[in-house]
Amino acid sequence: MASTATATATSGGCTSPGCTNPVSKPLACPKCMQYGIRNVFCGQKCFKENYAQHKQVHALMQQIAGGAHRKTPPRDGVVCPIDSPQELKLSLPAWANNYSFSGDLRPALLSPKRPITNSKVLKPDYATHVGGNSESEQRDRASNNNIRVYGPDELEGECNLRYATKMGREVLDAGGKALRVGVTTDEIDRVIHEASMERDCYPSPLNYYNFPKSVCTSVNEVICHGIPDYREVEDGDVVNIDVTTYSRGGYHGDLNETFCVGNVDADGRRLVETAFACLQSALAMVKPGTLYRDLGSTIHRVAAAKKCSVVRTYCGHGIGSLFHTAPNVPHYSKNKAKGVMKEGHVFTVEPMINLGSYDDITWDDNWTAVTRDGKRSAQFEHTVLVTKYGCEILTARENEPVMKWDPALLQR
Repeated sequence: MASTATATATSGGCTSPGCTNPVSKPLACPKCMQYGIRNVFCGQKCFKENYAQHKQVHALMQQIAGGAHRKTPPRDGVVCPIDSPQELKLSLPAWANNYSFSGDLRPALLSPKRPITNSKVLKPDYATHVGGNSESEQRDRASNNNIRVYGPDELEGECNLRYATKMGREVLDAGGKALRVGVTTDEIDRVIHEASMERDCYPSPLNYYNFPKSVCTSVNEVICHGIPDYREVEDGDVVNIDVTTYSRGGYHGDLNETFCVGNVDADGRRLVETAFACLQSALAMVKPGTLYRDLGSTIHRVAAAKKCSVVRTYCGHGIGSLFHTAPNVPHYSKNKAKGVMKEGHVFTVEPMINLGSYDDITWDDNWTAVTRDGKRSAQFEHTVLVTKYGCEILTARENEPVMKWDPALLQR
């Protein structure tokens, strides 16, 4: 079982950006120490003056270690071969036998982890780590308080960031086409995995802090990080497919969509349309000068108008050469996110919207986040680039530079 985040101490001076004072008696940030990271300041005065900015590091560490990305692998007794009897495949994993579920959804067993079969695929640092740890992300959280600005050399060219996001869109479209009543989410995982291999891409979720699959599939009351298994999708389900691809150029592209499968009731359709509208409204605000914290107010207003709530535990994030980095992009109102959007910033916006309360809990598989009241949840996500006058949706559908609601595209 993997431990909480660790990183080597930064060497050579004070953590505060631009500070050149000697560190004769280092003052370690106590909050960072709780996460196993030693960030030091030259003194109490420097620590206090820069703490407001430094707290962004804590927010990112909290997302990784405390909620958004679980660090322990699924427990034993959850995997069986693909050719196993159907009765065995549909049995509960060992952890679930005495678990108290908040809703009607039940997990099934998992297929074995799928191998990387394309030798051209570039693997991120966590792909072969026994705990799935991304040491590059840990170093970034320990030493970087700035939001990266991407230029033409990183955005353009073979396998660069724009290419990675385009591949993510193609892979999600392939997974969405395979979704229907009776298909298993494990089959969706197979389609996503093979589509990634065909495009020389690594499926970013695979082994990320021990996540066992190549895509997240979140059904009904699952908010996010659902693990594909042998359960068959049923008539009336709402199913989110969350894809991230990692290109040979070393960049991630992240997006997701929620689909209506078969005869979804009126509340379910209202939920899915509201989640779409929340992201659509937030992206309309993205431009240089916008405060990251202001997106949450707009998202909250749109959700509340449709009698829905906004999940607070999980948030959008910076992305590019790292899967998760600054900035933190909360989706709820009155959040305290730091930072102002600038041309060249690349990040995700991915509001999770619930029919009931915003409260969430996590199953004992250590990943699957569900609504505490068992009511359904839906989500849409895009990776966006801040441009001179607005934003570019890097993961947009072809010929759809601005999000447009079309329920037929999400009906399966």
